[in-house]
Amino acid sequence: MMKLALVETKLLTREPGALFSLLIPLFILVVFGSSIQPGDTVLLPMALAIAVGLVGLYLLPTTLATYRERGILRRLSITPVHPGRLLVVQLLLQLVLVVAACGLLMAVAGTVLGAHLPGLVLSGVLAFVLGTASMFAIGSLVAALAPNGRAANGIGVLLYFPMAYLAGLMQPVDQLPDMVALVGKFTPLGAFVESLRDVWAGSAPSLVTLGVMAAYTLVIGLAATKFFRWE
Repeated sequence: MMKLALVETKLLTREPGALFSLLIPLFILVVFGSSIQPGDTVLLPMALAIAVGLVGLYLLPTTLATYRERGILRRLSITPVHPGRLLVVQLLLQLVLVVAACGLLMAVAGTVLGAHLPGLVLSGVLAFVLGTASMFAIGSLVAALAPNGRAANGIGVLLYFPMAYLAGLMQPVDQLPDMVALVGKFTPLGAFVESLRDVWAGSAPSLVTLGVMAAYTLVIGLAATKFFRWE
């Protein structure tokens, strides 16, 4: 398992998508960082959600679907190294990438940009875990259904941009039509952003947003498990 993790780590570090997942949210944060005020509760949560969304909806499904397309999972199924171990390693590595990207964002925002960091650590961790889990569940379902890596990439992009719009990542929520903003709150990315903003504002995330993320994680995660194919 350790050797497999080391090999997959080397492959992930060579993946351009991994670098983009780190740099794109950081670029957005730095470019708009001059507008950050001490009590800002919008920009940093937005950058964190972008980082999680890129990994969960783009990098994860593309990687898993490509492995199946190339027959890697099928070949592993006839060796002592069950392909399920590869999936577990990949999920853990993608999670490490998300944590690294978000940690970098918070470090730069807190030290260089002087951004406000939340005091409700446990609430923030809970929101982060559920938001990441819901994005990973969707990405896993895309990987399960997509015929190849290119299709997974395209589906992930097609899902990401509408969800990002509904979540207020492209246009502030208060500038969206009321019905659109309401629908956005019940999307996994929208619930994630809202819960992060609550934490940054000094209040615990609402049970509704936490429930939305948990429901997506459970239902879509089970669907991904059911439909996933080794070949």
